[in-house]
Amino acid sequence: ADASQIPTYLVSRLARRYVTVSLSGDGGDELFGGYNRYTWARSLDRIAGPLPLAVRRRLRRLLEAVPPSRWDALAGSLMAMLPPAYRQRQVGDKLHKLAEVLDAPDRAAAYGRLISQWKDASIAVPGVAAPGLPADTAANWPRLPRYEEQLMLLDALNYLPDDILVKLDRAAMAVSLEGRVPLLDHHLFALAWQLPFDLKVRDGKGKWILREVLARYLPRTLVERPKMGFGVPLDRWLRGDLRPWAEDLLAPAALATSGLFDVAAVRAVWQAHLGGARNHQYLLWPVLMFESWRRAQTPQA
Repeated sequence: ADASQIPTYLVSRLARRYVTVSLSGDGGDELFGGYNRYTWARSLDRIAGPLPLAVRRRLRRLLEAVPPSRWDALAGSLMAMLPPAYRQRQVGDKLHKLAEVLDAPDRAAAYGRLISQWKDASIAVPGVAAPGLPADTAANWPRLPRYEEQLMLLDALNYLPDDILVKLDRAAMAVSLEGRVPLLDHHLFALAWQLPFDLKVRDGKGKWILREVLARYLPRTLVERPKMGFGVPLDRWLRGDLRPWAEDLLAPAALATSGLFDVAAVRAVWQAHLGGARNHQYLLWPVLMFESWRRAQTPQA
């Protein structure tokens, strides 16, 4: 249920016209600190961590009191004044995600909230618990010197194999293309964890050493570019061209068929998204993917 499967599939289909084997850069972010959330989480932990829990809860309520669309409008002029490398998209949704993490009781809980789409899995699927993570308590939290490296390790053990590599393999093999990931060569993987952190993240930018190597062969203007996720405008698609398809899958009768979902809760999220009050694409897409898969597996009468 990772929407970046769409561009991954399209790129794979294009590549398959010319080659049977492709190379992917997956693993670079987890090994060399490429995700912006690592430095953001470190800053949040440093600033908010010492505050009493009651204060952090109050700050969360204040952040969530302002709709994401309003935060986006307020941040628009500020983003325009920043260098391109530091500009952020969907500021409102990111601030609301920050608010969810803000009052976490410990780092393990903060990480769980950081990577979760639904605040509580049982909201959408009553009675279900979120799947266990490699470190879901303070007792089994990684023993690494820096918070950023702790998050990188957890992503390497969880997000990378359970999402990124699955997505790549399925999208590529759907068109008979072999996808290889040279950055996950076991020698390079081991070397990456032995490197000092300042060779990975410097001046707030990740993958520093990879950038330096790449700059030997390409102009700096191509190397020092803003990070762009492999995303699609799913929020607009669900309100536009994909709306009839999504409405069919999210219809009350359709959701009730499996007996898994809280129909009212999912419908409320869908209506809020359609109305533009929130961008709930990341909550809705897993439900849509499950329902689409379920229909494909259900024998037709």
